Parts: sequence; structure tokens; C-alpha cells
Amino acid sequence: MERLWAPWRMQYVAPDDRNANAPPRPRGCIFCDKPKEDRDRDNLIVERGATCFVILNAYPYNNGHLMVVPYRHVDHPALLTPDEMQEMMATTSRMALLLTQVSAPDGYNIGMNVGSAAGAGIAAHLHQHLVPRWNGDTNFMPVLGDVKVLPELLTSVWDKLTAALGQTGDAAAR
Repeated sequence: MERLWAPWRMQYVAPDDRNANAPPRPRGCIFCDKPKEDRDRDNLIVERGATCFVILNAYPYNNGHLMVVPYRHVDHPALLTPDEMQEMMATTSRMALLLTQVSAPDGYNIGMNVGSAAGAGIAAHLHQHLVPRWNGDTNFMPVLGDVKVLPELLTSVWDKLTAALGQTGDAAAR
């Protein structure tokens, strides 16, 4: 096979005015706006720290796909303070252990997409992805069926993670 077409990915590439199928993009920055609200479960915020927070990805690659996000609106790792860098890495490591406890993945993809050319869906606000992986979890459903197969609701994953952290209710980690 010479080409593998994935037209469903176009919504992440083309600007809104060239892509009639793209969902409307919210105004503002979700990574700035959501932490200001007291609706952690609705906003999928799993934990809040001093300089960053953890949120489930609303468009996950896999169950338990988390993002560690600094509260400050910066777009490049070089702009993070030493405290932000330290907390982001420590939080990512701790969340990997939590996901191991809750979901027993076989591995992880951890990383940042810096800039829209690198695949960042929200390039203006830096965030680090933590994607749990299981042996054999890749498939062609997103390409052939224009659908992702995720066996668990995001709110169920949120409930499991916050229970494992010993939290209850919205804004419990504040």
C-alpha cells in the first residue's frame, strides 16, 4: 500500500474556514478557562497542583489519555519556570503510576507537540500528553470506520482516577 488516507484528521489540520466538517472551536483557551470553574468532573480535571493541573483528553487516543497542563498560558517549554517544569514532570510520573494502578497498561507514550506543525491541537497553551498503551491496542477503526473504539466513558475514567487519588467531588484537590 502506498497511501493510507485518514480524512477524519483533516479537522485538526485545515483552518475552520476551509473545513466545513470541523466542530466549532471554542473562543478563548480551554486550558485557561476550565481551571477557573468549579466543575472538575464536567471539565474532566483530575487533579490540581500549585503550577499545573491534570485533565483527561476529551478526544483521547486511548482510555486514560491525560494531559498535564501549566496554569500559565505559555506555548513553549523554554518559557516554563523551573517550578513549572519540575511539577509537570513529577505530576506526569505520578499520573503514570496512578494509571498503572487503575488500568494496568503495558506502556505509555509521553510527550509534547510544540506548535501546530508538530500536531498540537491547542498550540497556544503548552501541555504534555500521557497516553496509556496496551499490547495490541492499535487498530484501523479510525481510518476505515471514521470511529475510535474506546470501551470506557471519560467520566468513568475520571471517577476511577479521582477515587484512587482519594478525592471526592468537584474542586476537591484545591
